[in-house]
Amino acid sequence: MQLLVVLCEFLLSLHAPSCSAATDTLSRGGSLAGDERLVSSNGKFALGFFQTNNSNSSTNTTSNSYLGIWFHKVPKLTPVWSANGEPGLQSFFTGAHDLRRRQPAPSLFCWPTGDGNLVLRSSSNSSDVFWQSFDYPTDTLLPGAKLGRNKVTGLNRRFVSRRNLNDQAPGVYSIGLAPGLDESMRLSWKSSTEYWSSGEWNGNGGYFNAIPEMSDPAYCNYMFVNSDQEFYFSYTLVNESTIFQVVLDVSGQWKVRVWGWDRNDWITFSYSPRSRCDVYAVCGAFTVCSNSANPLCSCMKGFSVRSPEDWELEDRTGGCIRNTPLDCNDSNKHTSMSKKFYPMPFSRLPSNGIGIQNATSAKSCEGFCLSNCSCTAYSYGQGGCSVWHDDLTNVAADDSGEILYLRLAAKEVQSGKNHKHGMIISVSVAAGVSTLTLAFIFLIVIWRSSKRSSHRVDNDQGGIGIIAFRYIDIKRATNNFWEKLGTGGFGSVFKGCLSGSVAIAVKRLDGAHQGEKQFRSEVSSIGIIQHVNLVKLVGFCCEGDRRLLVYEHMPNRSLDVHLFESHGTVLGWNIRYQIALGVARGLAYLHHSCRDCIIHCDIKPQNILLDASFIPKIADFGMAKFLGRDFSCVLTTMRGTIGYLAPEWISGTAITSKVDVYSYGMVLLEIISGRRNAGKEAFADDDHAKCFPVQVVDKLLNGGIGSLVDANLDGNVNLYDVERVCKVACWCIQDNEFDRPTMVEVVQFLEGLSEPDMPPMPRLLHAFRIMNLIALQSVVIVLGSKGQFRSKDFYRKIKRNKNAGTRVEHSV
Repeated sequence: MQLLVVLCEFLLSLHAPSCSAATDTLSRGGSLAGDERLVSSNGKFALGFFQTNNSNSSTNTTSNSYLGIWFHKVPKLTPVWSANGEPGLQSFFTGAHDLRRRQPAPSLFCWPTGDGNLVLRSSSNSSDVFWQSFDYPTDTLLPGAKLGRNKVTGLNRRFVSRRNLNDQAPGVYSIGLAPGLDESMRLSWKSSTEYWSSGEWNGNGGYFNAIPEMSDPAYCNYMFVNSDQEFYFSYTLVNESTIFQVVLDVSGQWKVRVWGWDRNDWITFSYSPRSRCDVYAVCGAFTVCSNSANPLCSCMKGFSVRSPEDWELEDRTGGCIRNTPLDCNDSNKHTSMSKKFYPMPFSRLPSNGIGIQNATSAKSCEGFCLSNCSCTAYSYGQGGCSVWHDDLTNVAADDSGEILYLRLAAKEVQSGKNHKHGMIISVSVAAGVSTLTLAFIFLIVIWRSSKRSSHRVDNDQGGIGIIAFRYIDIKRATNNFWEKLGTGGFGSVFKGCLSGSVAIAVKRLDGAHQGEKQFRSEVSSIGIIQHVNLVKLVGFCCEGDRRLLVYEHMPNRSLDVHLFESHGTVLGWNIRYQIALGVARGLAYLHHSCRDCIIHCDIKPQNILLDASFIPKIADFGMAKFLGRDFSCVLTTMRGTIGYLAPEWISGTAITSKVDVYSYGMVLLEIISGRRNAGKEAFADDDHAKCFPVQVVDKLLNGGIGSLVDANLDGNVNLYDVERVCKVACWCIQDNEFDRPTMVEVVQFLEGLSEPDMPPMPRLLHAFRIMNLIALQSVVIVLGSKGQFRSKDFYRKIKRNKNAGTRVEHSV
């Protein structure tokens, strides 16, 4: 902080009038104070004084002031470099002081190329650079900056995380290039414990082996240099207007982010390491990290958070502290050894364990730990006896882990014993009250469901709410499940009737695990929202292991029947256009108008139902997923149907609503052609010798759109509308999710409120054509190391069904 004051005095001592906000240069004699700032020539970055204050923190209201650089155009303050009293500021002041002593050369601060690099140089000789922020980075690697070492000067450019969301001081995580032959990036904790490696640099592919998504040059061109003078990694942007950031986050993850103007927030599409619990000591000492839990970190039994304020600012490195200190002199004979240890099953054991060769049994291992005052835990398993002294760090929940026995204070054990009988009484009373309450609620539900089962179902926008049906009532309504309408991925659908007049469709879910998952997903998603283009959930039944969902009946069945099957009705062009628009409106509602963003995850013609007027209704929400509006929830589990899967499902990056946009684009193409994009019929003649989406782009560029339209329409189409739908579809299936429109924009395109530009050719379409051919031929392969598939399980799932409509749900 003292150096910061000195720097401020230095800047303010340059007596000339202050620079304007539009300049990118501060000459000798200029000043920078208050809210004044330098702005780079391209308007992308700003230098000045800024304050940090995390609005998400309920306990911390203080602000810290810094001199630094941030993204000027981004409304959310995002520093990329800060002068915070560490070596970077010391070198800045030294360079500035050295320049002041040089005569007659005046000093300049500027961004010569608008890349966010603060440069201190001579105005008489622009190549005479005394200092630049790229040589002293903080946590952000900007385009053009270098991660690595200058072999001549010895300057080593490493990146260090910030202390927390408010404090720009260095944290405990850093990343640098490892010296040696492997040429890899390494993440480390306190510059000593490495916990992640990028793998070797693939010179031919231009990416690190452990980061295959780098092989897609959608945003960046990467380079790795190892010469006699330098050893570094760097990148440049494909599109200079992109707001792009590679940052070492407070959490210890190396993140690649793009600013999403539609969300008004940063979108992270690459995490390293992928699992947050793989970050060393991410939760601090005496904690348990669990990727499936929210929050991520929790204190061990007998411990409490050391600093709740820091935890709210995502700095959990302080960990937890013991509620009751260990008393090594305790001689309480009433407390056995085993009761002084708390078992923690399914644990990834902490690091730095000490193996005890003499302890050949669990009892002797326990006794050895108890005899040593500094021993805090032990474990006895296949590897024998291990004990830990002092802090327990890097413990995580692991289904394949071992049992860790945590040492508790004798006083705490005794306290627990004294309250044992009281606890039993309290639990018994609570259990009794809960049983009576549940019984009362159950009787009310049964009474209301039996009463409601004889009522009519109101229209789409009205309704009487979701009905809890009895199983016997559904059996009666479906005539003992007599008329089957179809079979889906998780069960069968039957036609039924309520009160003898209202038609319903009952989905009977099969399989204890998948059926339960789909049941919960559908009730929690479609059950709480209503829209004219979403199928209405009338009610449900949950008795024993029976899981049934009751929907309004769609007399015209699903869209695929009319597009692909000979006995279906040939849909006219106007009806097809209205179906496309209705589905777009339904998806726009799910993505943008609900409290949480709901991603359907399985948009395809089979899941688009048609009512008596051919109004489309999006159905089958068994794979739907909720994402909070802050998009803090990360979805990486593959789900959907082959032929409609967006590329990001394959790469394993975090999933957004744009996967639905991609699937919708593929459906649009099928609405146009009346045939599947992928499947044997798609390659049955010369006209479809190449993937249909590729052909659409060709026709858009070279003419002949009319040849793409379903022949069953006999040319009765509006070619202007056909071209518009083709353009929208091709934008929706772009490789990069950020190139795809939102569903709100799609609706505007189809309503004629705005015009889509000519789309480029999606680069991955040829690759997906090959993938579909492989799926059709039941060939199981594992491709190479350039970012392609690696999962044999994924191909086994494809092999089970030769149809292009194979449905998958697979963790990547």
